[in-house]
Parts: sequence; C-alpha cells; structure tokens
Amino acid sequence: MSKGKIIGIVSIKGGVGKTTSVVNLASSLANDYSKKVLIVDTNFTSPNIGLHLGSVEHKATLHEVLKDKVKINEAIYNHQYGFHFLPGSLYNSNPTNYSKLKQKLQPLKKYYDYVLLDASNSLNDELVASLHASDELYVVTTPDLPTLSTTLRAVKLAKEKGLQIRGLILNKVRGKNYELKKEDIERLTGIPVISIINENVKVLEALSNVKPITLYSPYSPVALSYKKLAALLSNSWYKEPSLFKKTFGYVKDDFFNFVNHDFKNGLKYY
Repeated sequence: MSKGKIIGIVSIKGGVGKTTSVVNLASSLANDYSKKVLIVDTNFTSPNIGLHLGSVEHKATLHEVLKDKVKINEAIYNHQYGFHFLPGSLYNSNPTNYSKLKQKLQPLKKYYDYVLLDASNSLNDELVASLHASDELYVVTTPDLPTLSTTLRAVKLAKEKGLQIRGLILNKVRGKNYELKKEDIERLTGIPVISIINENVKVLEALSNVKPITLYSPYSPVALSYKKLAALLSNSWYKEPSLFKKTFGYVKDDFFNFVNHDFKNGLKYY
C-alpha cells in the first residue's frame, strides 16, 4: 500500500514565489521533520526547479519519462540539501501526453512521504495534469487584486475538475494598508489562508546563493513561517525557537553584511 502523498503547489501567475515555496517546504520537511521528499517540476514549458537548486544539466528529465524514453528512477536526482528532485528539461520540446503524469507519479508514493509538484503558472493542460496527479492542492497567492483574480480562476478550475484546494499560502506580505486583508481573501475565494509569509529581502539573498531560506537563514521570520507550514502539512509538531536563538541567528546572518557595509552611503545595507 502507498504511504506517501502527492501535494500540488499551484499559482496561475508568475512572481508570487511558488517555486521558492516548493523548495523551502521540501527543505524543511526533509531537514526539520525527517521526511523523505521529492520535488517534481511539472511546469513543462518553463521549468524552474533546476535553476533554483543550481542544477541544470541532466541526462534524463520528466520530459523523457512522459515520452517513455527513460524510467522515472533514471530522472530522479539526489540533492545536497536532503531531498530528491525530478527536473524538467530546459531544452527539449514539451511532451504531448500530459495525462501520463499521474500514472508515472503514483508508484513514487511507496518511496516518499511527500512528492511536491511545482505546477505550471498558466491555465493549460500542464496545470490540469498536475491537478489530477495531486492528492492535495494548495495555492500560493499574494495580497493584491491581480493575483487574487488568478487565484479565483485556480479555485474555479479545481471545482470544475471535482477537486478541492485545501488552503492558500499568502506570500510576500508587507503589512501595508493597500494590501488585501486575509479575511477578505478567504471570503472571496472560500478557501482558508493556512500560512502568511512576510516579504523579506533575505529570500532574495538566499536565492542568489542558490540555497533555501530555511537553511540559509534558519531563524529568520520567513524561514520560521515555512517551517510552521511544513509542520502543518505533515502533521508534525513545530517548536518555536527561543528568543536567544532567533536573536543570535539574526546577528550571525547579518554579520557579513554589517562588517562589509560602507556606512558613508547610509545605515541600510540592503
């Protein structure tokens, strides 16, 4: 019997932090909660997982798997950050039979606790294939009207396919008056917001270092938000770090920036 779960992470809009969320959830599930995790890049047209992980040259990818050119285990790679990933091809043409995705992924549930799908951000057959292959669906959104409109489209599509979105991940929150409130987003979508992740420049710094924020700055507020979310998705117990650990972590993370900053240009070094 299969023991794992396939979780689809969805957003019908680029730039909301979907791939970043997938990578950090995988990192936290693997390193903080000792789960066996696989990331699958199901954004066939514009695969991003390899770029986020600093790994772009692969002998086999999900594209070849769906074309029945290689077995799926041949396209799975071990990453130094504690999880596995199944990349998409940056060069090959798109596979035509997306309907094979669920069939190919189902056996992996015997070997992994969580298979995370980084779905397409377009309303197309790629996205539909990810929806059908998932046991649970979550949508990454941001607190603005353009993104809300695409989130509503994702909710509508899921309902049309007889699928349920379990929760919204509200990302890049700045706490400004012009942003949509959590309660308004829940009321308009009919979906609960299960996590609020604040905007943090550390995320961009981690991306430039090709490292998940949960490892790059593990006690930063945004990293702790991802760790809480990973605990929620995996029914694990989350322990809040002490104030000392969070303060020491902040000082440690920022020490390099501080000592190398030219204060003649001002106090802020971001």
